[in-house]
Amino acid sequence: MAALGEAAGDGRLTLDEHAERVQQAYAARTLGDLAVLTRDLALPSAQPLRLDTSRAVSAFFSRERRDGRWVVPDRLAVTAVGGQVVLDLRDALLQANRTIVYATAIGGQVHLLVPAGVAVVYGSLTGRGPTSRRAVAGTQAVPAPGVPVIELRTVVVAGRVHVQTPQPRRRGGLFPRRRP
Repeated sequence: MAALGEAAGDGRLTLDEHAERVQQAYAARTLGDLAVLTRDLALPSAQPLRLDTSRAVSAFFSRERRDGRWVVPDRLAVTAVGGQVVLDLRDALLQANRTIVYATAIGGQVHLLVPAGVAVVYGSLTGRGPTSRRAVAGTQAVPAPGVPVIELRTVVVAGRVHVQTPQPRRRGGLFPRRRP
């Protein structure tokens, strides 16, 4: 039951599949009947998505990086004290349409790499905005309906918060072929 509950909690089973398997587990007569219920479930570590149970990203005189396919919670605290945090959201899955990132940089740096088509709205908890703003594609004063929004709330003391939408990666080496 615990394995089925964990699988439903992290998305390896739908709620309908979970309910069906729980019924089958209660009706099972042998251990073999139970083994069939979890045989097709991948281990959490083998999932294509990295489910992040911690809600904070911190770098204290060190460097921390989150990238690849990971699920971004709807509220995320990021702290860099004398260190650097890089959040690469280009391949990440936003858990909600509006994500609030609380970025604190005290003598450190916070870098957000945001995919094109995601709006970034700036707010400051200290009355001052990010210390560095590069043009972020899709950033608008009022985002269009349906556009994912990252609300960035910052506290910066002798540090830097930097938001950037990198250019798409070129393929084909140094001299890509031109189409006729």
